[in-house]
Amino acid sequence: MNAALGWVLAAAALAVGIAGWGWRGAVLALTVIVFWLLLQFSRSLRVLRGAAGRPLGRVPNVVMLHARLAVGMPLLEILRLTRSLGRRLSEEPEVYAWSDEGGDELRVELRQGRVARWTLQRAAPEDEGAP
Repeated sequence: MNAALGWVLAAAALAVGIAGWGWRGAVLALTVIVFWLLLQFSRSLRVLRGAAGRPLGRVPNVVMLHARLAVGMPLLEILRLTRSLGRRLSEEPEVYAWSDEGGDELRVELRQGRVARWTLQRAAPEDEGAP
């Protein structure tokens, strides 16, 4: 959800609460807003806890991750897909990389915490017919 939309909805809930029920409505609206923020915080911590237990920048299959990416996807959603924190390659632009056992690597460029573009680098095939 867009952050600006969330703040507009919170302000609208507060205004409706005050207009409809006075100070009791304001307290109810604030309670709902705080509850929503706690849910979001809990969701973020759950994703980070799951990613913390895995090796840095490793995923089972980079090609499958590549197929599930979309422009505008937030970093939290990428962490949920990979279940691993990416290796930071650069800060400006913000680029993270994930690789798999086969040597394939996916580099994701983020702008304002969202996917701007990505590149898949396949590992060189081994020559099976070599003596």
